Amino acid sequence: MSEEIFAKGKLFELVQVKQDDGRVFEIARRAPGVRLIIADKAEQKVLLTREYRQELGEWDYRLPGGKVFDSLDDYEAFWASGDDIVEAAKTQAISEAQQEAGVEVNSLELYKKSVLGATVEWDLYVFEATDWRLSVHGQELEVGEKIEADNWVSYDEAKQMILNGQMQEERIGLILLQWLSKQ
Repeated sequence: MSEEIFAKGKLFELVQVKQDDGRVFEIARRAPGVRLIIADKAEQKVLLTREYRQELGEWDYRLPGGKVFDSLDDYEAFWASGDDIVEAAKTQAISEAQQEAGVEVNSLELYKKSVLGATVEWDLYVFEATDWRLSVHGQELEVGEKIEADNWVSYDEAKQMILNGQMQEERIGLILLQWLSKQ
């Protein structure tokens, strides 16, 4: 297979992929992202952020997270290095926990990698924080972010929020529902 990038922005690129048999198809590619499951297992509660999402024009409940790389150029340079993407995602997940949720994560485990599809490449790495504490510094939001991070909900409440559409990032809602069903 060979690839040719025919359009590129800061976050997305459009690629024509030519297969060995001559068929050509297009994919849209975006650098990967991370999400974190931060739970108080003793209290059976999970942290959901409440975030204003411009694309929705409203507030949404989400798992804390963000981009692994700020641009496609950063992602492509990393990819060319041959380094482990899971380790890069883990490092960024720890940073996002502090920034968005005001949580210091000491240890986490990859729970699941979400692959979007064949023609849109945007992987999300979902980690479970296994050792964490609330930060004395609180959130460290980026300019323009509107995120509330004090939404500790019971496991049952989280399930209902997913099912009734209060959590609109559906593929992450499904992963959280799978995690909740194992608790």
